[in-house]
Order: sequence, then structure tokens, then C-alpha cells
Amino acid sequence: MYAKFIEHIDQFVHLLLDTYHNERTIFVFGNGGSAATASHFCGDLIKGVSYGLKKRFRAVCLSDNLPALMAIANDISYDDIFVEQLKNFLKKEDLVIGISGSGNSANVIKALEYAKDNGAKTIAICGYKGGKIKEIADLAIHANINDMEVSEDIHHLILTHCVKRLITKKLNNNHVGEIYEKRIV
Repeated sequence: MYAKFIEHIDQFVHLLLDTYHNERTIFVFGNGGSAATASHFCGDLIKGVSYGLKKRFRAVCLSDNLPALMAIANDISYDDIFVEQLKNFLKKEDLVIGISGSGNSANVIKALEYAKDNGAKTIAICGYKGGKIKEIADLAIHANINDMEVSEDIHHLILTHCVKRLITKKLNNNHVGEIYEKRIV
């Protein structure tokens, strides 16, 4: 079980780096606690991993544009809050990451299906039994835990920070620690 999880993390890192090297965009999103994880991870890519690099990660958290989310939810459907944003921005070979503790959030499912149908690479980050997004995505990072809070902790505290460190190391980015050292001194 753990060997498969580690293998999937390695594949996740490879997809992120491939997207970075090909100057494509990473889209990440989720609801509730998963939205917080998506937002934090996007920030880690934009500032944490990219600091000091000439070429930077292009990452967008679709959970962060509150006016767009509310307008789409009110005027169209809550199930469309992510897919409607992807329709504005998505290009082939972009990377789309949907996060859902249950794996069955209708709006995450719909966005991953759209992304896959339109030539993007897709990743599902899920808990419980993985739900529908585990079956849809090209790669599923599945925390096989039947507890929402523990699943969210694994996604947020362990997975995304682990991936951030692995990417930083693979890019040989020694600038990341500089920003913190300046504050501590």
C-alpha cells in the first residue's frame, strides 16, 4: 500500500515538473478543506518553489476567485463552478488537479472530465475509497482513509509539502530557504 502511494507521489512530481518545463499551466481546486489545500499548494508553487528561479511555475487555484464562484453557482449551478473557469483558460497539455476527500464532489468530477476530454493531464487527490475522481484521473493520489479530517491532513500537511520539497530539490533551487533566513536573523 505505502509503496504504491510513494510511486504515485513520484509520478505526481514528474507531471508537475513536465508541466513546468513545457511552460503549461497547473489548475488546482476543491471544496471546503480541499479548497484550502488547493489554495495553499498553489501558493507553494507560485512563491515557495519558484522563488529565485528565472522560469516560474504557472499555477491557478480555481477555488480562490470568490466572485466567479458565486456568480457561476448562482446563475448556472454549483456543479459548474470549476468547469466554467476551465473553459476560459484550459489548453491542451495543462495539468488539472482536483481534490476531494470523498472523491465524489460533483463539481470536481465535472471539471476533471472536461479537462481530460480537452487534452489536459489530470490528477485526483482523494480519500475514502477514492470515489469517481479516482477512476477519471490519469493519476490518483489516494489516501485510503475513511475519515475526512485525517484524509485532509494527509493531503494538506503531508502530500503537498512533501511534493513541494521534492520539486525544490529536483530543480536544485537553493534560494527557497533564503527568504526565511532573512526573517529569522
